Amino acid sequence: MKIHVEIIDVQTVNQLEDYWKTEDFKNLLTAFDIQGIDGIKPSETLEYLNMAINDLEPAKAAEIVLQYKLGDALNEGQIQNIAHEMTIDKVSEEYPDPELHVDLFSVNQLLYRAYNGKFPNTEATIIRLKLSSSEDFEVNKEVILKSLVPGLQENNLVTRLFNDQISGEAEFNDAAKVIWEFKQENDTIQLTTSDYWISKQDFELKEFDAKIVFFQSE
Repeated sequence: MKIHVEIIDVQTVNQLEDYWKTEDFKNLLTAFDIQGIDGIKPSETLEYLNMAINDLEPAKAAEIVLQYKLGDALNEGQIQNIAHEMTIDKVSEEYPDPELHVDLFSVNQLLYRAYNGKFPNTEATIIRLKLSSSEDFEVNKEVILKSLVPGLQENNLVTRLFNDQISGEAEFNDAAKVIWEFKQENDTIQLTTSDYWISKQDFELKEFDAKIVFFQSE
């Protein structure tokens, strides 16, 4: 199947809009043992949370936020290790399970802004594009990611790491982890991924054709 790709816009961001809700900030204030939360105005919850975070050492604050967001996915030892590593490495890019990258990214950036540093600054990429074809096709993460590849530099990480999956020689389950989320409005698609996977500088072409090959099990 051939798909025509038009890249509308590529942006680099250091936080994801709407990832954190006011309710999250209130729950985190509770986790940080802050009293009198009910008396805090919704518009001031983040400010109070930042103060609570700054009252602790970075690794300890990271433990609390990680436990809140990823306590169901990680055990206590893993959380402690990640909390320490986050202060020196870009864990949201390097953690072995890409499925956790979006949460690790948002946790990292919350802490980075609260401390005005002390954690590495990480970035995400938001891509707006149009896909069209003479054939009917389902818009999903695998199709979107395979469609993007011909427009990327050869040394892009997705191109190098997932060559067999992109060529249809293996299932591309990891596409769901590389693309954190996407939404479609009419014929325009907006996706979010890590700058680690696809950066603004990775794009060589703004308009191109992609040949999509799907894995066929025997």
